[in-house]
Amino acid sequence: MYGRIGGWCVAMVLATLAVVLPARAELTVGRDYEPIVPAQATDNPAKIEVLEFFSYGCPHCSDFHPLVSKWSAALPSDVVFKRVPVTFGRPQWTSLARLYYALEASGDLARLDGAVFNALHQAGSKLYDDKTIIEWVSAQGVDAKKFTDAYNSFGVVSKVKRAEQMVQSYKIRGVPALTVDGKYLVIGKETKGLGDLTALTDQVINKARSERGKK
Repeated sequence: MYGRIGGWCVAMVLATLAVVLPARAELTVGRDYEPIVPAQATDNPAKIEVLEFFSYGCPHCSDFHPLVSKWSAALPSDVVFKRVPVTFGRPQWTSLARLYYALEASGDLARLDGAVFNALHQAGSKLYDDKTIIEWVSAQGVDAKKFTDAYNSFGVVSKVKRAEQMVQSYKIRGVPALTVDGKYLVIGKETKGLGDLTALTDQVINKARSERGKK
């Protein structure tokens, strides 16, 4: 896993971000994935649900964002992709999780999603408190009142709490992390880069699809 609770986003040597994981004849528990016990219910049982657990504050999540965005846009129709911002109990990351859900609520997420990563990890902006976040969002052309109302809303606060519960239920130890169908956490202990993680997830998706077909 690329970031851990103790270090929030511990640096990991990445050989390359472009290497494609070679096809494996058989997935191996403990090397490629871990079962999620107990399995978690998904929002739509008709779809194979893939979750990305991430934080805007994690540099590896920033590196992963363009890769997972391109990959998720090309997923087959029987797969649904969703994102879950983690906090790991860290106040700064809690603010960033609220930022994510507030942008989603205001309709500005698609436009500013990548910009948040860039502000934090390229421009060095300290988007870790309410005032700074609201000022930055306003500077991006977002209606300040509309965003602030969403940021402080019961709905956004509830979603952050729900995300924290999901981190516990899915046993997420670091980010970025991908889970499949509420049953598998992709770990990829032998992957050589973040690009490998999506290729391995494709294989776990195929496993979940095969298991559904046998029912």
